[in-house]
Amino acid sequence: MSTQIGRRTVLAVLVGGLLSGCVVAEPPVVAAPPPPPTVPPEVPPPAPAPGYVWVPGHWAWRRRGYVWVPGFWAVPQAPGYVWAPGHWAPRGGGYVWIEGRWRAR
Repeated sequence: MSTQIGRRTVLAVLVGGLLSGCVVAEPPVVAAPPPPPTVPPEVPPPAPAPGYVWVPGHWAWRRRGYVWVPGFWAVPQAPGYVWAPGHWAPRGGGYVWIEGRWRAR
């Protein structure tokens, strides 16, 4: 009997853990006081293979200043998806980073 209860408990914990990974959480908001610098021109290198999509670089706020995060090639999350780039948006006297994401066309 106790073995059966133990197995059920372990199964419940495992299933709960797997399902908790399915919850979509909002990314943390990164706040920066000054406006970000102008995005420099970026020339993507050749794609590594057909089907890759260029994810452009962006400015990231680190402690007390912006640093450039270069773009990269990525495989879409699902067929027909396109990359919606992230951007800095003015909020409350500063700027917040809105993460880029894959979205259906």
